[in-house]
Amino acid sequence: MQRGQFGRRNRAGAGCIPSVSICTHAFRITAEAMARSLGFPGYHYVTVPHPVASRTQQEIDEIAAAALPEIVRVLGAA
Repeated sequence: MQRGQFGRRNRAGAGCIPSVSICTHAFRITAEAMARSLGFPGYHYVTVPHPVASRTQQEIDEIAAAALPEIVRVLGAA
């Protein structure tokens, strides 16, 4: 599966909006298991520090800014 492509595109053959899955480090094992169970082993996604719910808006903004290069890479734009 190509980077940044949602799984249904390959199954249905229809176009899609480029997207990337983002999860916290605490859910990496779950994300990998879900990708495998849905038939997409090796699916590319981005992880960010855990937790996010208790963070301030400034911290969230900093996490998002730090993750942006990886998001762009997974989308295939870099």
